[in-house]
Parts: sequence; structure tokens; C-alpha cells
Amino acid sequence: MDDRASTYRSRKLLERLLLVGAAAFLLIFVAVQRGGFRSLWALLRDAVLSLPSFAQETAAYFAEAPVEQITLSLGVGAAFGLLATLLYTRRLSDTIAPRSPRWVWVAAGVGALAGGLGGQVLMVPTRHCTYAPAASGAEFRLGLFMTALSALLLLVPLWTLLRQTRRPSRERPTGMFRGRVLPYLLLSPTVLFLALFLYYPTVQVMLVSLKQRIFPLPQERFACMQNYLTLAEDTVYRNSFSATLYITVFVVLISLSVALGMAVLAAQKVRGAAVYRTLLVWPYAISPVVTGVIFLSIFREGGTGILNWALDGLFGLEVHWLTDRQLAPWVIIVSAVWNLLGFNILFYIAGLQNVPPDLLEAASLDGAGRFRRFWRITFPLLAPYTLFLLITNVTYSFYGIYGVVDTLTPEGGPRFGPGGESGATNVLIFKLYRDAFDTGAPAGLGAAQAVMLFLMVAALVVVQFGYLDRRVTYEG
Repeated sequence: MDDRASTYRSRKLLERLLLVGAAAFLLIFVAVQRGGFRSLWALLRDAVLSLPSFAQETAAYFAEAPVEQITLSLGVGAAFGLLATLLYTRRLSDTIAPRSPRWVWVAAGVGALAGGLGGQVLMVPTRHCTYAPAASGAEFRLGLFMTALSALLLLVPLWTLLRQTRRPSRERPTGMFRGRVLPYLLLSPTVLFLALFLYYPTVQVMLVSLKQRIFPLPQERFACMQNYLTLAEDTVYRNSFSATLYITVFVVLISLSVALGMAVLAAQKVRGAAVYRTLLVWPYAISPVVTGVIFLSIFREGGTGILNWALDGLFGLEVHWLTDRQLAPWVIIVSAVWNLLGFNILFYIAGLQNVPPDLLEAASLDGAGRFRRFWRITFPLLAPYTLFLLITNVTYSFYGIYGVVDTLTPEGGPRFGPGGESGATNVLIFKLYRDAFDTGAPAGLGAAQAVMLFLMVAALVVVQFGYLDRRVTYEG
């Protein structure tokens, strides 16, 4: 009893010390960063005060905008919302609750209203220019896509609400945070920061992408979707897109497969396993720029690189790793894979430790070999980890690979094409940065590339979640 009382007092003392330490840290942090908090408060205040003027400008725009273009946009958004919600509610009725035709059509009507209103979110910044009589066919088709994409901003929350209302009572969530208001109240700080530091800058970038500079004057004019059409017709941009897909596919496949194999070996119960796992994970702590410097010392040409020095000494060979069109992308791939391995191994080791040993023992008693046990039991149970790593690796290959490319091939890799305008490693994020900051290209074109890159990554993530998430088992 005395030992339990002593343990309890020690634990309570430790809790008090931690609480006091956390409070002291917060006070010191607030005191040191008071200037930053003052700037944040000014930003919040300006954002709130700008809402009335924004509402007035929007109302004035709708009062002056051509009625035909607004009507056409409303019709396209409403038609998309009606059809999409009708399909969604019919499937929802089949999977969650008995079908009610009246409820389905009422929900579809509400979806048409949400689609028509949501379709205006992206149409207002574009001034409905894609529905203007002077708009080209390509601009009109692009406007249809933007209207449907914009309609989803209201349709997705509506579908979530419909799914909650049709969920049987036995499946309703239980716990401390029940109800409809409290969860959203707890999410409001996160939504506020996302709106200020993610959504608002995204809107500003999109607005910039709709403008073109009037040369030689330092002025800009509204250009509708011309920057996006220019990218679609640009051979260099299409080559950058192909290079990005090529590098991404091999980075993801190689990094995941090699990491899984190394994680299986590192998860074995051997002496010093913690040391091995730490050594395997530490490359992820290195930034992509440092990774590029390390591999530059290996693949540098002219006899100064470690690999060429060894090949020249042993076989008299000198390989042009960074100036050969076929080899340069693979140097980028190898560097990116090495940079990602630690992150992937860390998660795969965690997943392997959660595989129930009883299942493996039962399969072993039934005569299943090691490979069959891994393929039939271990690998399917690692599906949630693989899905998460697939998304993070794809995101890294589109965004995080810039440091490696800029260090190893600062000019975008070996040149090819009729005029040598394309680079073998000129991936989208690298081309975006160079066009926006180095080459002095129009800001609207760089902003359009940023929007396109964001939409590509977002579409890939949605496809991965929508297609693969249904094939993942989360229960061990």
C-alpha cells in the first residue's frame, strides 16, 4: 500500500511539473513572439473588415455582368448538381437505407440548387468569360470543367450531410463529441487557419493566373483562360509533364518495394536491431538539397565523381551520368528513392509490428511457406500503410523533388527537342520555379502552372483515396 501511495504521489508531482513547464513555455513563447501575434491579429482584423467590401464588389459584379453568361453558368452547375446528387443518393439508398423515391428526388433538387450556386465560386473570378460569345471552343470546354469543379465545393458538404441523415441510428457515432454543432466548433480554428494561409493564397494565385502582362508596359490585363491554353499548347510544358510522370512512377515503385524489403529484414528480432533501424531511417532527416549534394559527389563527371573515379580506375570508363538524356532522370530517381527510404521503412516497420503473430503461426502449421505467409497475410495487412505511403510519395515526387533536381541538374538536365528547349529532368515544380523567379516569365503564366500542378496532385490523391481506399482493410 505504501508503494502504491508513493507511486501515486510521484505521478501527481510529475503531472504538476509538466503542467507548470508547459504553462511557462507558453508564456515565454507568447512573450517572445508578441510581434508575430500582433501581426497575426492585424491580418485577422483586415480579413474580417474586408468581407463587407468583398460582398459589395460581388453584388456589383452580378448587377453589371451579362445575364446570358450567368444564366448559362447557373444552368450548367445546376444540371451537374442534379445528376451527380441523383446518382449519389440512389447509391446511398441502396447501401445505407431503403430506397425512398421522394427523398431521392428532393435531395437531387437540393443538389441542383447547390450545384448552381457552387458553380459561381470559380466563375466570379473568371468573370464568366468562358461563357462569353467571343470565347473559343477550348475556353468554353474549360469553363464547363471549372463550373463542375466549383459546384463540388457545395455538393461535397451536402452529400456528407445526406449521408449522416440516412445513416441508421445504430450506426450513429457515439462518444463525448456527439451532436452537430460541437464537432464543427472544435474544427473552426483549423478551418480558420486553412482559410487564411491556404485557401486565400490559392485564390490569389488563381486570380493572378487570369492576367497577362502588356509588353512593354508594366501593366497587366485580364486574359481569361489564355494562360492555361498557352500551357496546353506548349511543347516544353508537355515534356515537363511527361518527365514528371516518368520520374514519379519509378520513384514510387522503387521506394515502396525496396523499403518494404528492407523493413522486413529490419523487423527481425536480432541483437542491435534498434541501431540498424536508426541507421536505415536517418536519410529521411536529410533535406533534398543535401541529398542532391551527396549524390552530386557520387555522379559528378570529369573524373571528380566517386563512381566515375572507380569506373575509370577499374575499367577505363567514364559515364556521362548528368549529361546523358537517358541516364540523368535515373540519377534523380535514385537520389529521391534514397531520400524517401527512411520515411517508408519507418512506417513499414510499424506496420509489421502490428501483424498478429497468431495468424502467421496458424498459417505455418497449415504448411504455408514464408513467401506464401507474407503474400497472403502480411502484405494485405500492410495495405493501410501502403496507401498512406503511396500518397506521400506521389506528393514528394511532384513537390519535394525540386531540391534534388536543382542541385544535380540546375539547368533542367540534358537538352533535347528541335531547338534544345526541353530538359530531361525539367519536372513541373522545377519549371514552375524557374519560370516564376529565374527567367522573368510573366507572373500569370507561372501562377497558371502552380494552379495546374495543384490540380494534378489533388486529382491523384482523390483517385487514390476513391479507388484504393475501398480495397484497404483497416481492421487487423
